[in-house]
Amino acid sequence: MTSILSRKKNLKPVEKKTRQDYAEDALYREVWEDVNNEKTQELLKKYWRYIVGAVLGIMIVVSLIQIGVRMYNSSRMANAVVYETALSNVDANALANFAKDTSGATSDLALFQSYLISNDVEKLESLAKSGHTRDFKDLAKLHLASIKGDAMDVKEFVKYMASMDTKNSPFFYTSRLMVAQKYLASGDKDAADKVLDKIINDKNAPASVAATAQTLK
Repeated sequence: MTSILSRKKNLKPVEKKTRQDYAEDALYREVWEDVNNEKTQELLKKYWRYIVGAVLGIMIVVSLIQIGVRMYNSSRMANAVVYETALSNVDANALANFAKDTSGATSDLALFQSYLISNDVEKLESLAKSGHTRDFKDLAKLHLASIKGDAMDVKEFVKYMASMDTKNSPFFYTSRLMVAQKYLASGDKDAADKVLDKIINDKNAPASVAATAQTLK
């Protein structure tokens, strides 16, 4: 305690600023601001072209982005109107043309609906060959198998369905069931039973497909 008090006694009192000190501080700040302003002006004079160019560049980019967004939204709206009109008019040709002008699942759906309206097998074949999505390509192939399967022998049919014999296909189990039915139709029950057993013993098989497989055994 004594040492703390003694240290406090030895501390020098804080000197208060005089008017002259405040005046000097104000002059120093004024000079510093003038120097900074002068440096800023020099930088602006030296680099003004680059600064203006950068600002204009940013404005152009922002404007282009806004224009692009508006055009994209307008295009989507126009496509939606064309699609809805073709669908409400049950116009197979309009849907087929719409499919050509768009991409992705939207194009595939329009082409498949065009087939459903027109029963034009060529549209199915086009979708199965050049569809944008696996789901619709395999769906088209499944329909083609139902249409053309009777004219194929077993080997041809199995080969045709081979691309769907993977769980990456949404119609994996259905395609296997169709292969089993083809074997049964040809009189090869042993081959059919092997395929049916694979379906029945697969815990991930849909209940309806597994039940159908069970009835075919």
